[in-house]
Amino acid sequence: MTADPQLDAAFAALAHPVRRAILARLAAGEATVNEIADPFDMSLPAVSKHIRVLEEAGLVTRGRQAQFRPCRLNPEPLATVAHWTEQYRPIWTARFDTMAEALKSLEDNPHE
Repeated sequence: MTADPQLDAAFAALAHPVRRAILARLAAGEATVNEIADPFDMSLPAVSKHIRVLEEAGLVTRGRQAQFRPCRLNPEPLATVAHWTEQYRPIWTARFDTMAEALKSLEDNPHE
């Protein structure tokens, strides 16, 4: 098994529900920190810390427009996560197929 620091950082960042919600918000388009913080019941510095974790993982970038620094979603690390999880699809599919067959057998023969 080889270490992949980008993948590790992405998974660590995705582990928190607030950071996943921030990414979902940014998937709709860029936003300022104040706009991102609006739906959360936490301080602006706390939201900024979550954004910083996302930035360090490469999931978010900040631009510069006059005095504003809007945040943008960077989808490339998410593609790395998707690629890593995709390699396990055959295993999941086989296990779900086996479970479906077992459930079908129970339905067909309820008294066995």
